[in-house]
Amino acid sequence: MIGEMAKKENAFQPTVSIVVPVKNGELTIEALLNSLLKLDYDKRKVEVVMVDGNSRDATRDIVRKYPFKLIIEKREGLNVARNTGIRNSSGEIVVFTDSDCIVTSDWIKRIVRNFEDISVSCVAGNANGCDGDFFSQYADKSIVPVMPSFKRREKLDMVKLFRNPAGCNIALRRKAVEEVGSFDEGIHLGFDEIELIERICKAGYKILIDPNVIVWHKHRSTLKELLKQHFRYGRGSGFLLKRKKMKDMFSTWSFLSLIGAIIWTPMIGLLSFLTFTSSSLVFPLLLWGITILPLLIVMVLYSSKMLLSKEQKKLKKVIFYPVIDLVRAISFCAGEIYQLFINRS
Repeated sequence: MIGEMAKKENAFQPTVSIVVPVKNGELTIEALLNSLLKLDYDKRKVEVVMVDGNSRDATRDIVRKYPFKLIIEKREGLNVARNTGIRNSSGEIVVFTDSDCIVTSDWIKRIVRNFEDISVSCVAGNANGCDGDFFSQYADKSIVPVMPSFKRREKLDMVKLFRNPAGCNIALRRKAVEEVGSFDEGIHLGFDEIELIERICKAGYKILIDPNVIVWHKHRSTLKELLKQHFRYGRGSGFLLKRKKMKDMFSTWSFLSLIGAIIWTPMIGLLSFLTFTSSSLVFPLLLWGITILPLLIVMVLYSSKMLLSKEQKKLKKVIFYPVIDLVRAISFCAGEIYQLFINRS
């Protein structure tokens, strides 16, 4: 009986290529490399391709200590590195992660199971924080998590809002990539993987969201790093919006968030001016309604979310998480505006 179960489990074992783009990753790369050595998958059917983006630190020296393929890519861009990895690999399934991640031992096994469904050509999982600092916890516990966070297994026929895969934990069927073309190397900001996944969906293939496919990710550990990350995400959103001209739901959502920011910001300025120059109580009430009231509502939501949890420093989180949510949103919209109206590249 045990032998039959093992035979059934091992019946579907396609070849797998793990592609890792990296640039100046000496501080985190070794933890990833060690975790890749511990993968519970037939070693004859898995290859690891490290694509170094012309690092100026000790990244390449560290990688050379491990039994993995190392490719030097002198051209700039994450999608350039991903495509180089695809060209220099041969697996039926191509899996991507980043140099600041750690994979679980059953990572590949869990990914591969989902590809037994021949309609599935993209598998996406969670990227959970691997540190316990305040901002790493915030990234996972925010009402809108910094990295995509999935609670249930789900098959999708298109990229959906807050259901978009994270580039540090996705797997693609090589056949589908060969059919629709590889990553767009002209996209070099946030959301750089979305465009390819959308093309795969338009070709009739499905995305499988699996919350049990997990990597541990080193989230941003300071507010400055978090805001820089979201400014870049905003730039990526603006880039796609400019290029696509609202041809899909993701771009439509980006457009609506931008319009909201453009309306909200001058409204605050106008109401602030009227509050201090007019004796009417209407203006301060309106100002309170579009600034403080939303924050209070979000605080209530966080309070409800944490009420039954065993987390420490709940009050601090209830107070500061909504404020961080707000400045994240502002930083994202600022990135969109910069990319759409200021930056011409």
